Amino acid sequence: MVDRECIFCKIAAGEIPAATVYEDEDFRVILDLGPATRGHALILPKEHFKDLCELDEKVAARVLPLAGKVGVAMKKALGCSGFNVVQNNGASAGQTVFHFHVHIIPRYEDGPAIVTWDPGKADSQELAEISSLIRSEMSL
Repeated sequence: MVDRECIFCKIAAGEIPAATVYEDEDFRVILDLGPATRGHALILPKEHFKDLCELDEKVAARVLPLAGKVGVAMKKALGCSGFNVVQNNGASAGQTVFHFHVHIIPRYEDGPAIVTWDPGKADSQELAEISSLIRSEMSL
């Protein structure tokens, strides 16, 4: 399904021009217009899914292998020393376009700090309580 109002659906369908680095029947990979680093790309499924929780299993099975291929190509073409694979779900997690997408962000030696946090602390009782709460909601 495609959402006719979704900008990423329009980009994935080729209705809005973008710097495309890869395309197949299910995905278009484009360069981000607001890059975190040089070469920052987005994997856009051509089908509309709001976020990871709505993602079709067939599409989901192809996303990480595709991210890996794009990352390897970035390392060769751009000389980056690594890359981050980032996927945000919900506004509080930084999702601004509600069409599932994956960021591939090239990382360069001495580049900016991206996708980092200061580790917190949790004791074993708290971890046990949290894991129990999450397990009780799992429906796999």
